[in-house]
Amino acid sequence: MRKGVLAIAGIFAFSTAFGAAYKIPEQSTRSMGTAAAYFAGADGADTAYYNPAGMSWLGDKDKTLTELGIKYIYLPRIKFTGQAFDPVFSIFTLSNAETSKEEFVIPYFHMILPAGEKFRVGFSFVTPYGLSKRWSAQGQKAYAEEFTLKTFEFDTTVSYVLDNRLSLGAGVRALYATGQIKYSYNGAYKIDMEGESGINFGYLISASLKLSDSLNVSTIYRSEIKPEVSGTATGYLGAYPISTEGNVKVVLPAEWRLGIAYKPTDKTIIDLTYEITFWGRYKRLDINFEDPVAESNLGKSKPKYWHDSKTIRLGLRHKINQQFTGMLGIAYDETPIPQKTLGFELPDSNGWIFSVGGLWNPNKNLEVCLAYLYVKKFDRYVSNNYMNGNFTDMAAHLVNLSVGYKF
Repeated sequence: MRKGVLAIAGIFAFSTAFGAAYKIPEQSTRSMGTAAAYFAGADGADTAYYNPAGMSWLGDKDKTLTELGIKYIYLPRIKFTGQAFDPVFSIFTLSNAETSKEEFVIPYFHMILPAGEKFRVGFSFVTPYGLSKRWSAQGQKAYAEEFTLKTFEFDTTVSYVLDNRLSLGAGVRALYATGQIKYSYNGAYKIDMEGESGINFGYLISASLKLSDSLNVSTIYRSEIKPEVSGTATGYLGAYPISTEGNVKVVLPAEWRLGIAYKPTDKTIIDLTYEITFWGRYKRLDINFEDPVAESNLGKSKPKYWHDSKTIRLGLRHKINQQFTGMLGIAYDETPIPQKTLGFELPDSNGWIFSVGGLWNPNKNLEVCLAYLYVKKFDRYVSNNYMNGNFTDMAAHLVNLSVGYKF
C-alpha cells in the first residue's frame, strides 16, 4: 500500500500542468475566424489584446472602439484503448475508457480609447488558459477523476507612434486563477482539492512596422506568469483522514509572436503568424501541504521536461460587400508534452485547426460577428510509467458571437 501511495505522489502536479498547458488563443471573433492568425493585421477593438502597437494604425482616432463577445466551447469524449498502471497493486491492467463531454460558455471584452495625437489606450478582459477533463473509469480516476482550472486576465495596454512607419506598444497583465482536482482509488485513497490565487502580474511589449501601405510586420512578447493557487485538500489515505491547506505554483508560459499582414487589394487581408510558447522552462512542479503525512506522500516534486511548442497560422479576411466580410483560417499546432510525462489529465498531440466566420456591418459604427473553429488532434500512442495505449477522437468545437460598436 505504501508503494501505491508513493506512486500517486505527483498526480496533483500533473493535473495542474494540464490547466497550464491548455492555452486558448482565440479571444475574439476575428481571431477565431482566422484560426488565431489574426495579429499583424489586427483592425478591431481586439487589437488592444492581440497587437497593442497596432492600435496606432486604426482609423477613427477620435472614437472609442468596443467589442463584447461570448464563446462556446465543446469538447467531445476522448477515447483510450489499452492498459493503465494500477498504483495500488503496481501492475498494468486493461482499462479502455473515455472522458466525459465538456461544455463551456466564456465571455470577453475589448476596448480602445483615444488618448491624444500619438497615444491610444486599450483594455481587454480574456480567459487565456483553462478548461477541464473528467474520467469515470477506475484506471483513469486513479490519476485524474476531474481537473478544472479557470484563469481570468485583465490587460491595460498603450501604443505610441514614433513616426508614420513605426509604432510601439506595451501593457500590464493582471491574472487571477481558480482550480479544482479530484482523484480516487476505491478504498485506498481519495483527494478533492480546490483553491484560488491572488492577483498576479505580467507584461507585454509589441512593435508594428509598416513596410508599405499594403505590408505590415509585427511582433509581440508576453511574459511568463506563475500564479500560486492556495486552498484546501480533503480525503483520505487508507484509514488516515486528510484535511489540510496546500499550495502549488502554476506555470503560464511566456509567448512570442511574429506576424506579417499583406493587403493584395483594399478588400483582402492575409495574416501569416508564427508563434512560440515557451513550455521548455517548465521542468518540474512542486506541491506543498501543511499536513506532514500528506506532504510526505503527495507533496513530492514532479519532473515535467516539456519543450517549447510552435504554431504556424494562416488567415484570410475578404470584404465581400459594404456590409459583409468573410473569414477563413488554418493552423498547425504542436503539443509541448513528451511521451514520458503525458498523463490522463491531458491527452494531447499535434493537430490541425480550421475556422470560418463572418462580420456583418449594418451601419458604419455597428458590427455583429460570428465564427466557428474546429480543432482535430492526431491519434497518439503512449507508452510510459502510467499507461500503454492509444488516445483517439481528440477534438474541440468553438463558436464565437460578438457585437462591436464605435462611439
